Amino acid sequence: MANNQSVRRHLDAFTRGRIIGKLEEGRSVTSVAAEFGIAHSIVSRLWTQFQTTGRAIRGFSSGRPRGTTPADDRYTVLQARRNRRQTAGEITRHTTQATGRPISRFTVARRLHGGVLFARRPVLCVPLTNAHRRRRSLWCREHRNWRDNEWGRVLFTDESRFSLSSDSHRILIWRERGSRNHPSNIIKRDRYGGRGVLVWGGIMLGSRTDLHIFDAGSVNGTRYCNEILLPYVHLLKALWVCSSFHG
Repeated sequence: MANNQSVRRHLDAFTRGRIIGKLEEGRSVTSVAAEFGIAHSIVSRLWTQFQTTGRAIRGFSSGRPRGTTPADDRYTVLQARRNRRQTAGEITRHTTQATGRPISRFTVARRLHGGVLFARRPVLCVPLTNAHRRRRSLWCREHRNWRDNEWGRVLFTDESRFSLSSDSHRILIWRERGSRNHPSNIIKRDRYGGRGVLVWGGIMLGSRTDLHIFDAGSVNGTRYCNEILLPYVHLLKALWVCSSFHG
């Protein structure tokens, strides 16, 4: 049915004339529809229209004309791709200045949706320097041949901060569906404003630590040593040495 509708939208005047000619020869609506590969209802309506009005020309709507040209639409999408953090209002002002014609913000939003760009919250990540990347790559190469017994002595830890207030500040970006983690759609940030709690945890083969919550104050070296290294890391190391000795 979708294909038939597509054919109907692109049924030119010459094809309509051919269809009417075959029907005037006495052909049935069904056979003509099958010959042209279109729906029976399309041929039937065309024949009814010709018999009623004597014309087979497709009528056109007299609705509101488009406020933008195809070139304007391409320019609008290009502006959003160049600076994905622009709002629809900002893109509207730029497009209006470039074209010299007033364009509404809602029109710009529709054109961006037509260009498969949608306003979404960006992904936040901690920025890594080149030195960080080199050290991580070197560490991976040095440990790529480790066995399970060697990895069993390693404790992997991570900290996650949970904000108690909104940290997005209503920042949105224009992006395509399925491109959430594309580098151009990620905002690098290592500072978060407002109150929050820091949660620490560690895992290793066959074991894990309890979650530790830093619920107040800043975390410095002394506090990290007293609350993490001594009660968790040092304890796990002592347990591993004890189990290795008895084993």
